[in-house]
Amino acid sequence: MNSEGPIQAIEEKVKTLISPEPELFLVEVRIRPTNNIKVFIDGDRGISIEKLVHYNRKLYNEIEKAGIFPNGDFSLEVSSPGLDEPLKMHRQYLKNIGRYAEVLDKEGVKKEGKLVSVAERELVLEEIKGKGKKAETVQHTVSFENIKSTKIQIKF
Repeated sequence: MNSEGPIQAIEEKVKTLISPEPELFLVEVRIRPTNNIKVFIDGDRGISIEKLVHYNRKLYNEIEKAGIFPNGDFSLEVSSPGLDEPLKMHRQYLKNIGRYAEVLDKEGVKKEGKLVSVAERELVLEEIKGKGKKAETVQHTVSFENIKSTKIQIKF
């Protein structure tokens, strides 16, 4: 089964459901061959588990009513993208300013550092090389069109 039609239908339903809360946005919808639907919703200031549960219930009912999957043959997971998920949208980059990130460019080169700014076409990572008195700060400007993937990192 081609999942593009159901993905678009579900994306529209999600956008309609979350439209009263402009700080929320749809990141991605995935459908596995087993009709396992994964919906990733995020917010400019994150999203609570309670809201995710609320949207899961509403979306499940909407998908059932629309008959997208005959005989109700589907499962649904609504969550926020975890740290293992790469950033996909400009809004995700903006909300993560000040956090550490690993950027992999299209040539396979990794750059790590603190995400210090995000513009329309590029981002700036600040990397500290060396330790103590020999430490120096290096800024890397990376254009979005050159990025293969970006993941947020946890630093302790």
